[in-house]
Amino acid sequence: MMTLQPEPLTREAFAPFGEVVEVSESVRHFTINEGNTERYHDLARIDCASDGRAIVSIFRGQPRRLPFVVAMMERHPLGSQLFVPMSARPYLVVVAPPGRAPKAADLRVFLAGAGQGVNYAPGVWHHPLLALDAVCDFLVVDRAGPGDNCDEVELDPPGVIG
Repeated sequence: MMTLQPEPLTREAFAPFGEVVEVSESVRHFTINEGNTERYHDLARIDCASDGRAIVSIFRGQPRRLPFVVAMMERHPLGSQLFVPMSARPYLVVVAPPGRAPKAADLRVFLAGAGQGVNYAPGVWHHPLLALDAVCDFLVVDRAGPGDNCDEVELDPPGVIG
């Protein structure tokens, strides 16, 4: 089994897989509402394909224990999927490039800090929620509409996050 090492979640490192959604000096921001509010603008591209629509849900992730075996991955070929944590807790993000079914060697693991969300681009392989330490709620924006928008694959052999 291949050991997977988490790395910090940064906009640059995550760019091949989608966008990091966070309050940061590196994104366009400006004041609104008579100077009372700072707007961090246009942080993610929501993609629903021409025949879909964006929906908003809340996912409640149960905490995972480390070491954790990554035995499967999924992707959504018809739209993006945005996760914004509603609690100030870190979580893990496991991704692989779009295209063929991934192998453990293709995986990258990111440690998302409190206040960091991710938007998976269409077709990017990712593991379902990996909350750490406690139950965590996430605001999720993804696609509803016709067509099969979830592919799952088993990893053989799996990877393990230590």
